[in-house]
Amino acid sequence: MVKKIRTYSTEFKAEAVKKISDNNGNISATAKQLGIAMQTLSNWHNKANQGKLKGTEQYDPDLMTALQEIKQLKRQLKVAEEEREIFKKGDGVLREKQLVRYAFIKDNQHFFTITTMCRVLRVKHSSYYDWLSRDISEQQIHRNHCELLVKAAHSETHERYGVERLHAHLSEQGHNISPYMVRSIKEEYSIKCRRHKRFKVTTDSNHNKLVYPNVLDQEFDASRPNQAWASDITYIWTLEGWLYLAGVKDLYTKELVGYAINKRMTADLVCKALNMAIKNKQPSKGLVVHSDRGSQYCSHAYHKIIKQHQFTGSMSGKGNCFDNAPIESFWGILKNELVYHQDYKTRFAAIRDIIGYIELYYNQTRIQKGLGYKSPRQVWFDYYRQAA
Repeated sequence: MVKKIRTYSTEFKAEAVKKISDNNGNISATAKQLGIAMQTLSNWHNKANQGKLKGTEQYDPDLMTALQEIKQLKRQLKVAEEEREIFKKGDGVLREKQLVRYAFIKDNQHFFTITTMCRVLRVKHSSYYDWLSRDISEQQIHRNHCELLVKAAHSETHERYGVERLHAHLSEQGHNISPYMVRSIKEEYSIKCRRHKRFKVTTDSNHNKLVYPNVLDQEFDASRPNQAWASDITYIWTLEGWLYLAGVKDLYTKELVGYAINKRMTADLVCKALNMAIKNKQPSKGLVVHSDRGSQYCSHAYHKIIKQHQFTGSMSGKGNCFDNAPIESFWGILKNELVYHQDYKTRFAAIRDIIGYIELYYNQTRIQKGLGYKSPRQVWFDYYRQAA
């Protein structure tokens, strides 16, 4: 049987290196706790010290020296009192064997620093950690390993996944970790998703232009790609002014099949988004194209495209945002996961970010609970693979 070679993400390596400092720099003990080879962890540690490992920071030497001096001064202020308390609580321990001293240190690690206890009880750091590592169960090693996996996955997914999707992401990578374990680790380390902000709808439907009836009527469960699309416009603020984004979303794959971005909210904007979707997906006649009653969607140019391709136009009821919930949901995701965490100085920077999010992340890799924890592109491929 060929032995499977483990691979680790950059984020996992960075978390493993950080774990070394929790063990007072003991690489051997940290490796045993995580269930990985000591030489492997040592290599990552060396790369981090050389500034060659992503996710680990290198500080200016003078600044590090100053910080160490401050830390040392603070430690000296407390050391006398701490040593006195250790002697008081550990009265008689010095007369006992090493194993008793090790046990005392382990039982009191939340009250005193391990460094001070080792010094007072005349115990070598390395000997204590070697004893501690031998006492670690396979279950604890698995837990320690999972902690790093969850932290790394949280970073890999840009802090956007909750427990269920994070578990699905880890399972897809082949890691044996339960949803309960993911939830427990997230709660223990206060690992939280990016904060959501309320989404504001600003559709202007106060006009006398021609509107389509509400054919879709909140029936959002499509049975195949290109059966029904939902479209809408949203806005993004930059220091150069507003930027408007028109999008078209497939209700089966949840993929954003077409979009257009401009500094002006015109009928041409929604027409470009729809034409992009048509060019990308080549839908057949009868496709339901749904939108709100915004004046851009009631324009002659937009209606002409619908009629030319023999699509079925559909529009939300007046003032009812729930009639167009699928695309509204996408705007919320885009803003909560990207836009609200940026401060765009130029429209170009915003456009570059938004296109990258749509093309490289949302359509390609972002798994969704409603898609069985698959990405829109996976669902699209699966459908046509089964149909072939």
